[in-house]
Amino acid sequence: MWLYLVALVGLWTLLRLFRERQVVSHLQDKYVFITGCDSGFGNLLARQLDRRGMRVLAACLTETGAEELRSKTSDRLKTVVLDVTKTESIVAATQWVKEHVGDRGLWGLVNNAGISVFGMNEWMNKQDFVKVLDVNLLGMIDVTLNMLPLVRKARGRVVNVSSVMGRVTLSGGGYCISKYGVEAFSDSLRRELSYFGVKVAIIEPGGFKTNISNSERVSHIMKKLWDQSSSEVKEIYGEKFLDSYMRASELLMNTCSEDLSAVTDCMEHALTSCHPRTRYSAGWDAKLLYLPMSYLPTSLSDAIHYWGSIKPARAL
Repeated sequence: MWLYLVALVGLWTLLRLFRERQVVSHLQDKYVFITGCDSGFGNLLARQLDRRGMRVLAACLTETGAEELRSKTSDRLKTVVLDVTKTESIVAATQWVKEHVGDRGLWGLVNNAGISVFGMNEWMNKQDFVKVLDVNLLGMIDVTLNMLPLVRKARGRVVNVSSVMGRVTLSGGGYCISKYGVEAFSDSLRRELSYFGVKVAIIEPGGFKTNISNSERVSHIMKKLWDQSSSEVKEIYGEKFLDSYMRASELLMNTCSEDLSAVTDCMEHALTSCHPRTRYSAGWDAKLLYLPMSYLPTSLSDAIHYWGSIKPARAL
């Protein structure tokens, strides 16, 4: 009995490996549009796909970022300045993409642009949440809706960058909320676009060292949020809580992996494989810690978080 089960699992694994190794033909003729290419995952993916011979259309927030990227890539790669929070900027970028791809359509759309604000919910105001949601979720939706006709024409791919924090909530603020939203939007999009031969993949990275996870930046933002909090909130949490919370966050950020290729390899597979996965978990922490945690009963995951977290000064 056990022998048959092992053989069945082994056969299924080999079949899956075989399917996933099948590569889409004529990659050198396919266009891919990537947001957030100034640095981090987007920047590395743009250079990675360019080396593979694909036609990369890279969107950067700043002209400086665009110039630096062009200096490291071939003449095939083209750049455009894009602010995903502004519809007029997205419309202009869509027209720019349409002029480049022509009748071939857009093979790949990679929604990578993102920002983060981490901290306790009570330290924030509505605008702190809006700032993150505008980029990570609403901006992604706006870009996708504008680019969809081009992707549909090519029967291509949409790759949305979520996070393990779209499965397990580790912090207050808009970041986790936005990533849960990315998961929901991607699921609905995948089902709708399946009728047209378009595939949608979700990338769920664990902890990686990017601008978002820069420990100094995170600490600066936390201190800023704390300073804007009311005197009542500061009294409830206490200065010692702030110091401990910032040290713990810095320690967590310093454990993040520097190998960004673990994420960009997933993105590349989603764009180039004949049979891409629906979800890609990138990083050992995503696979061995956060993904299993997401399947735990809520009461158990809450208990783990409670006993492992720093307590406010006036906690029960």
